[in-house]
Amino acid sequence: MVPESIAPGEGRSDRFRVGETIVTAGRTISAADIETFAHLTGDENPLHLDEAFSAKQMFGGRVAHGLLTLSVTLGLWYRAGLFDGVIVVFLGIEKLRFLKPVRPGETLTSRVTIVQREPSERGDRAELQNVTANSSGDAVLTFTARILVNAPR
Repeated sequence: MVPESIAPGEGRSDRFRVGETIVTAGRTISAADIETFAHLTGDENPLHLDEAFSAKQMFGGRVAHGLLTLSVTLGLWYRAGLFDGVIVVFLGIEKLRFLKPVRPGETLTSRVTIVQREPSERGDRAELQNVTANSSGDAVLTFTARILVNAPR
């Protein structure tokens, strides 16, 4: 379920309902994405950049950075409209697990489920469970995110 779009400033009390699940559209990871991320972060490990080197290593070829996979997952959440009309503050990511390598050309999707929501003085605290899957439907990344959501002022 992809939430309907919300105009900025509207906010909605029915957002982030416990039990709600959002499945995102896909995004294909390209070799250029991996190279750009490597140069941007300075993590230029040859497992990510050098096909000849990485072919002889444990993954048998180039793989995306785990943190690139995490970053793309959060981008998928935004593209799905999960945070439209609300201000989001990430409070933490827990139980982060990289389950399988992500290779250039694979398409990732995310399934995020709202598992908890509680009011607080500064907004609602929500806990979201994420499963990011590859083109074959195999989970490649899982984590629990804790966020603070609030309507813009």
